[in-house]
Amino acid sequence: MFHLIGLALEIFKVHMGSWSYPEEGYVKIFGVPLYSGFMYASVASYLCQAWRRLKVELINWPPFLVVVPLAAAIYLNFFTHHFWVDVRWWLSGIVLIVFWRSWIIFQVNRTRYRMPLTLSFILIGFFIWIAENIATFFDAWQYPDQKDAWSLVHLGKISSWLLLVIVSFLIVATLKQVKGKSSSSIGTNQYF
Repeated sequence: MFHLIGLALEIFKVHMGSWSYPEEGYVKIFGVPLYSGFMYASVASYLCQAWRRLKVELINWPPFLVVVPLAAAIYLNFFTHHFWVDVRWWLSGIVLIVFWRSWIIFQVNRTRYRMPLTLSFILIGFFIWIAENIATFFDAWQYPDQKDAWSLVHLGKISSWLLLVIVSFLIVATLKQVKGKSSSSIGTNQYF
């Protein structure tokens, strides 16, 4: 699912000129190599693995009827901002409001830690931005301003990665919540 979501976004963004894959590739669809979809799938895989290995629990998770439309609006904005107003900052504000009271609990070496969920979104987005700089340095893809020479990926891309991480996290968390409810392991919406 994440591969298809990511590949659709990549095809659209390359078509709109947001970035390109200038190198030759064995398997490209509309100028986009298949591995680009796997990058999105790897984020989802990371989230699922981290969830299991770090024994993640969420506190004060918002209702399903708030989370799903928010995730859909964030994803759609990646497309619609080319034709309409870019509402990423409004969506970021809504994320802060919706998840203001949400916390993530995780375990490292038998010690439990607690962090505001919004802070975890920011940290994950930041580290993906660092990885993106490494990838563009080695020509995995390039932005229009990197055609002549490599330059640091614009800091504004952190917001894009942050929102993409949020969409991925919301999908994984919602699926885990649905799976948990179907196995009757979730008593309330407070903790899972």
